[in-house]
Amino acid sequence: MQDVTTFYLSRVLNRKVFSQSDRVIGKVADILVNVQSQKPQVAAIQIKTGNKTTIIDFSSFTIVKHNNQYLFKCNNLYNTWKDVKENTLFLKKNVLDRQLVDIDGRKLVRVNDLRLAIFAAGAYVVAVDVGIEGLLRRLGVAKPMKKLLDIFNVNMPSKLILWNEVETIDFGHEGIKLSSPFSKLSTLHVSDLADIIEDMDSKIQAEVFASLDEEKAADVLEELETDVRIHVLESMPIEKAADVLEKMPADEVADILDELEEEKAQELLSEMDSETSEEVRELLEYDDDEIGSLMATDFISFHKNMTVEDTITELRRMKPESDTIYYLFIVDEKERFVATVSLRDIIVSQPNTTLSEIMNEKVVYVTDKDKVDSIDEIISKYNLLAVPVVDKDKVMLGMVVIDDVVYNLLRSTRRRRL
Repeated sequence: MQDVTTFYLSRVLNRKVFSQSDRVIGKVADILVNVQSQKPQVAAIQIKTGNKTTIIDFSSFTIVKHNNQYLFKCNNLYNTWKDVKENTLFLKKNVLDRQLVDIDGRKLVRVNDLRLAIFAAGAYVVAVDVGIEGLLRRLGVAKPMKKLLDIFNVNMPSKLILWNEVETIDFGHEGIKLSSPFSKLSTLHVSDLADIIEDMDSKIQAEVFASLDEEKAADVLEELETDVRIHVLESMPIEKAADVLEKMPADEVADILDELEEEKAQELLSEMDSETSEEVRELLEYDDDEIGSLMATDFISFHKNMTVEDTITELRRMKPESDTIYYLFIVDEKERFVATVSLRDIIVSQPNTTLSEIMNEKVVYVTDKDKVDSIDEIISKYNLLAVPVVDKDKVMLGMVVIDDVVYNLLRSTRRRRL
């Protein structure tokens, strides 16, 4: 016999459990682990004897390997649990075949098997097997299949992921209270996180999205497909949904609310703060074929008499998003559009230079009532990253950025295909 240092869950399930006197007392039905530690620590073994199950504390067990078989010996049959303790879960019942997020691979995976290791401090789950080998191991055909493939010089696909590199997402409905639920997901890029959420079932989608802070949730919401976006918004309390929307640009909010039922959209607008709500309502008034429907209302404008030094100081104070500084707009005392000035010209100019000295007055602009089709040609012809949008009196209202134009084109293409 030899002491066991590592083993797979599938290899020990249904194995016989012996007493100190080598009497068979049952079979391993499941393993319970405590999920509050960094790695799930084995806390107890569930034993099945006939139709009866008993949970015995893991401290009463030793595990050895004999003739390539795992043997469980229990030295205290009375060290039992009356009930399942808080923050523990069954590996077979709660983890096998469940969904996890591979943080490094940035994708959703399904657990085919689990690898455990025994240390001086106890036994722990150290890795999950999400490969075909894990599935074949559970079916009991992994070894013969390996031998068959060896004849043809073919390796069996194996995929182990360390527990530290996965995020548990599918245990909440089992009453498990994780110490920091979904915390690893916040480290992912919002686009990757959105892709992962889209692959989850609808219940888990709502739970994961609800766990994000408002800033992260707002960024992810912009990346989600329409049907998932609608689902997660409708699953959230109206107050929380409104708080998330308030973190987003008004034009993005308008696009999202345009996808919802009228009653739900109005409910969210009423819950949002009045200034943001009014801005969004104004954008919703535009027809889909009007440029105002694509317009971003977050833009940066200055007066032409400001110096470069004052402008840079103001930009540092504002800390604007990257897509709002494609161009800086110059307006007069009545907020009418006058010219643009590039960030590049500001950076290379002397501090006491006024914006009037470096601004470009020969700039193409559009009105909010112009047709969307016209913006495509303008951006392409003049190689622009953003186009200013004004009203009939030339008062600056916003801008259309190239990202929104591309998105609109793609959306229109998808609609034509449908």
